[in-house]
Amino acid sequence: MNDIKIKNFVKKYGDVTAVNGVDLHVKQGELFGLIGPDGAGKTTLMRTVCTLLLPDDGSILVKGMDVTQKVAETRAILGYMPQRFSLYQDLTVEQNLNFFADLFQVPQSKRESRLRQLFQFSKLEPFKKRAAGDLSGGMKQKLALSCALIHTPEILVLDEPTYGVDPVSRQEFWNILRSIRAEGTTILVSTAYMDEADQCERVALFFSGQIKAIDTPSILRKHFKFPLYRFQGKNLRQLRNFFDHLPEVHTTQIFGDALHVSFKQQPNESTWQQWLKKTEGNLIHWQQQEPSIEDVFLDLMNTGVDNLK
Repeated sequence: MNDIKIKNFVKKYGDVTAVNGVDLHVKQGELFGLIGPDGAGKTTLMRTVCTLLLPDDGSILVKGMDVTQKVAETRAILGYMPQRFSLYQDLTVEQNLNFFADLFQVPQSKRESRLRQLFQFSKLEPFKKRAAGDLSGGMKQKLALSCALIHTPEILVLDEPTYGVDPVSRQEFWNILRSIRAEGTTILVSTAYMDEADQCERVALFFSGQIKAIDTPSILRKHFKFPLYRFQGKNLRQLRNFFDHLPEVHTTQIFGDALHVSFKQQPNESTWQQWLKKTEGNLIHWQQQEPSIEDVFLDLMNTGVDNLK
């Protein structure tokens, strides 16, 4: 059963098409990731799922309900955390939670146990008297998530919840999401961090308002059919320029202090020796490696191949 079903969704802002013909479904109890860079259209899609925007074409169903027709009913079963969640900075952690409990009409009979549960997984109880504005970035995100969960929604929609959060807090946040998912909550989450794709059961690779591929992270990586190598050199830009001009090269991409190069076919030993001489000492080390989701994503962007299957 699908908790979210999106069919041929189109959204425009004047002459700009933000989302163009998106089809996807999120299964009941699934942790589904929408992966893509800033400006891809992720937030537009998320806001429309949450009834905050209207589609220009196509349809979005949440638990079988059309989000344009059943607005109140849809909002009642959704928990939404926007990228820049508007916590009340002068209120304490506890006061923020009680405010959202009032907003979502959480009964007093259930409120104490729910707050206790949220404090347990967020580890915010020692800070419940601290003003939200005095929290760290990671703690603010945990509080924002707790506020979105206060009414025990069936579906959780999170727009780049780990944006700007340190790596340790990011991992803690994903641990929390997995525990929520284990309780049966359906989660749709967007992120620009490609490495976070592996935290999801399935992902959609999203670029320029369109989905380029949908599948599990492991299957998406298997679609990358080109031998991939990681290179280290004295000058990566010169090294990239060298490989860019070789006919046997499929793609090149700088990743931090290394260069990733994919080949149309496996290079042989004599070829490696030729490259060592031609790069005149710039090429220091190379090793073959498995592709990451970022390698897959960049390949889709660079080659223009849509909808891997």
